[in-house]
Amino acid sequence: MSRKNYVFTSESVSEGHPDKVCDRISDAVLDAFIAVEPNARVACETFATTKRVVVGGEVGLSDKAKLKEMMGRVEDIVRDCVKDIGYEQKKFHWKDIKVHNYLHEQSAHIAQGVDRDGAGDQGIMFGYACRETPELMPAPIQYAHAILRKLAEVRKSGQESTLRPDAKSQLSLRYEDGVPVEVTSIVLSTQHEHKKQKSADIRAIVEPYIREVLPSGWITDKTEWWVNPTGTFVIGGPDGDAGLTGRKIIVDTYGGAAPHGGGAFSGKDPTKVDRSAAYAARYLAKNVVAAGLADRCTLQVSYAIGVAKPLSIYVDTHGTGKVEAAAIEAAVMECMDLTPRGIRTHLDLNKPIYARTSAYGHFGRAPEKDGGFSWERTDLADKLKAAIK
Repeated sequence: MSRKNYVFTSESVSEGHPDKVCDRISDAVLDAFIAVEPNARVACETFATTKRVVVGGEVGLSDKAKLKEMMGRVEDIVRDCVKDIGYEQKKFHWKDIKVHNYLHEQSAHIAQGVDRDGAGDQGIMFGYACRETPELMPAPIQYAHAILRKLAEVRKSGQESTLRPDAKSQLSLRYEDGVPVEVTSIVLSTQHEHKKQKSADIRAIVEPYIREVLPSGWITDKTEWWVNPTGTFVIGGPDGDAGLTGRKIIVDTYGGAAPHGGGAFSGKDPTKVDRSAAYAARYLAKNVVAAGLADRCTLQVSYAIGVAKPLSIYVDTHGTGKVEAAAIEAAVMECMDLTPRGIRTHLDLNKPIYARTSAYGHFGRAPEKDGGFSWERTDLADKLKAAIK
């Protein structure tokens, strides 16, 4: 039997975190290529450090002339991303960074399997959902994201002009009978403008926004606050610490509350099941919970490169299922085509919708009218219920 009383912690990082800068650039490159050709192939990696950004990986378009043109746009894409995030500091400024573009055409050996509608790689992917929040996400990661989204909002609006882009949050929640009831500790480190600003000054700025975001009653007199605990945090972003695409996979998913298959998302087009099948697994797990078939659901799916059909589907309802897990597995296979092409079609993934996923989590977001976060819809719930034998 799973524990009912415990403390669980998750962290988030802002869009200005060095790794997230790289995720944003990789996904912006992906969006640019998909906007030109919905079936574009992209596997883009980014590295950022003091005064420079390096972009590399594989891309593919059917039109070779268009491919060459797009290669020439990469530097502008990088600068636009860095500018939008807000970096204008001495050693990492969107105008002055050196951009190295090492993108090249996709390997024909990889393309041959994908062109036959097979998976772009082998691997295991997980999806998860639970009833801890209205978004059916684990509460620690959902609210850790919410804190940083709010701080980014007031920073960019000019309401809090001394805040800077690089930030991290960490939230520890106490669970009672399996339900989150109290924040035991809040850790918030945010880059700021002035060296004279101390921890107490930054706490005075951020505390009202943190209290606004968290549910009423969760912060108590016992809650520990650790705001900029090392003191001054003026040098931030890739100048303070190098960044790399794909290093925040737990931040991107469930904050450690559920398994992760190990594959990162950003910079990968939806033929890569690392990304698309993880989205499908979240979609299915969320719809299982939304349908009332379980209060918690972990779903695993596995693939082999060049093979379209998933090799396995596994469901665990953690003792909360209203029906047998095997029945849910059968219903899942009946209700959704989990081949790579089937996933892309069902979730409408061949669209430039990815740069927005690069910070504050790929899951627990509201579905958008243009197809963004389509995997957060709960439109399959009734069909799953009807398919249960």
